[in-house]
Amino acid sequence: MTLSLVIVSYNVREFLEQAIRSIQKALDDVSYEIIVVDNASSDGTIAFLQKQNNIVLIQNDVNVGFGKANNQGFEVARGEYICAINPDTIVQEDTFKVLIDFISKHKNVGAVGCKILNPDGSLQLACRRSFPTPWVAFTKISGLAGLFPKSKLFGRYNLTYLNPEQVSKVEAISGSFMLLPRSTIEKVGGFDESFFMYGEDLDWCYRIRKAGLDIYYVPDTKIIHFKGESSKKSPFEQRRLFYEAMRLFVEKHFSKGSAFLPSRLLILAIWMRALLAFFSGIAGFVAGMGTDLVFMTLSIALGIYWRFSPQFPWNAFLIVHLVYSLVWIFSLAAHGVYTKNRFSIPKSFSAVFIGLIVNSALTFFFNQYGFSRAVVLYSGLLNLVAVPGWRFLLKMGAKSGFGLFSHIIPASVLKKRSLIIGDPAASEHIIHRIGSRTSGSSTIVGIVLIDDEPNGKIIAGVPVVGNISRLPDIIAREKIKEVIFTTDKVPYDKILSTIASSHGSQIDFKLIPSNLDVIIGKANIDYIDDIPFVGLDYKLHAVFYRSVKRLFDISFAALLFLILLPVYLMFRFINAGKVTKKTFSGPGGELALSYFSDNLKYAQAANLFLRLLDIFKGDISFVGSELRQNMESGLEKSLSLKPGITGLEQINNKLNLTQEDRNRYNLYYIKNYSPLLDIEILIKSVFN
Repeated sequence: MTLSLVIVSYNVREFLEQAIRSIQKALDDVSYEIIVVDNASSDGTIAFLQKQNNIVLIQNDVNVGFGKANNQGFEVARGEYICAINPDTIVQEDTFKVLIDFISKHKNVGAVGCKILNPDGSLQLACRRSFPTPWVAFTKISGLAGLFPKSKLFGRYNLTYLNPEQVSKVEAISGSFMLLPRSTIEKVGGFDESFFMYGEDLDWCYRIRKAGLDIYYVPDTKIIHFKGESSKKSPFEQRRLFYEAMRLFVEKHFSKGSAFLPSRLLILAIWMRALLAFFSGIAGFVAGMGTDLVFMTLSIALGIYWRFSPQFPWNAFLIVHLVYSLVWIFSLAAHGVYTKNRFSIPKSFSAVFIGLIVNSALTFFFNQYGFSRAVVLYSGLLNLVAVPGWRFLLKMGAKSGFGLFSHIIPASVLKKRSLIIGDPAASEHIIHRIGSRTSGSSTIVGIVLIDDEPNGKIIAGVPVVGNISRLPDIIAREKIKEVIFTTDKVPYDKILSTIASSHGSQIDFKLIPSNLDVIIGKANIDYIDDIPFVGLDYKLHAVFYRSVKRLFDISFAALLFLILLPVYLMFRFINAGKVTKKTFSGPGGELALSYFSDNLKYAQAANLFLRLLDIFKGDISFVGSELRQNMESGLEKSLSLKPGITGLEQINNKLNLTQEDRNRYNLYYIKNYSPLLDIEILIKSVFN
């Protein structure tokens, strides 16, 4: 057997599937075996692997660590060459052939690594590096390596002074991909198992070099490494393990003789860097909360000023500010606004609205906080504008391409112009799958085919904009920010070369296996909603939730009724607006709804008033299925979902929805209904 590949897996099933696919494509004419050592995954990895006939599975009951798991794989490996490869990698079709050929032509090779790319096409600097001696580590920790990357004196940590396209003899390569002859393990042994995770690759390279063998960086082929997917499950714990590994490496190799004193200083520097990394990790959390707190302080202060001017009760302000702000902060945190939904306008609006209700209740039950209900109302209304408002302004600045905002706002938060690359069948499948998602940040503007087919063709409502050979020009012309590859059809070498050539363009590249319901990109998994049509417990089937929805409709309609009544009276009696009837399909049969003529100014507002009357009668809802004429039958009728002024269908109509997509949106709504979901949909309707 020529090659044995050892993969250590821990809760990264989707990445593992994709890695195995790329490995198998790259080894069509090579005798090989894939050995997967699973460290007690709980995400379905074992079930997937047990269905594979050509995988050697070693299943651990607990997470034994990266080094020990790899050693388990090395013990059963039968290949002349052995490759330790991470599950969150994608290899090129020629990767193994190029590196095996390199080893066979060079004497004294202990291990080789190739060019490793980040998902954005940039070079992953860890793919070639030096050992962290006190001086080398000092240049990295102090920032000198970043200031002078081309200097041989300061740029040794990641060898940034070397040409990344040049074959180089180096001190160390990345443990995410290491290929070596079996003789290296027989001479040096495997990983040091005292390193649980991180640092074991550096230690291994150190021992390989100490044994007199050479280590090479070979950029003639490349892979993508999504980097640290397993560690994202518990980032703070993994960061601790990383710096603990660096400390262990220094104590093991640099704590003897004359190097003892510098190593002590280095260990101190490592822990200082760890502390800095911890605070930088929570910086986004603190910044968002701090900004909200500033606006809350101003809103409460303005509310008190407007109510009591020219006096200002400072003592009351301090206690009121503390209590009211804490309620709003807790509400925002509960909505995930300081974690996964940091820039969500609907979530932040909903959180402030709920906080306003709680604070209003406090004024009735606790007199010390209820010295003025007007203050609660003033400050609450200001916060409803300010808290979502600053997030909205940041997103608008990022959309406009303003540099500072673009660095603050993650690209995943913004709606991106997207291309799909593949064949017609796979592209159509993916368009429908993405279009059926209840939320998402992709607007598909074109398809790029891998075969020579003429432009102008339409697939699932999306135009074919060119061939893959013209991809760079198409990306520039269409102002694309996201490229989605269908990896079952597009060769991996084409994917990697495209990503490598686009470095610096800030394009988000993603991979979709056509038979999987996931999108892989930027070291994350984005699941596509796929809700079965049967066997689910739908919330809106319960009397309680239907009552809550009805109460929400009546309450909100009453508020809008008072606002829109003058508009209706002006249209109906002053302008003598003509009212006509239109027939729509509803859950209980046909609905005859009244409308003003469309040619009147502000007719939308007057028609909204008429819809409020229909809501009071119970014929329609604020949020529901789309109002349709001449519909013979439908999911809404069978599930008793009323038509709505807006809804998931309506706010996603630009996606060229099929009837299946519309059914999926309505099923999602019925299953996941809550008043907060209604509020989010209403806010999105306004912004759309």
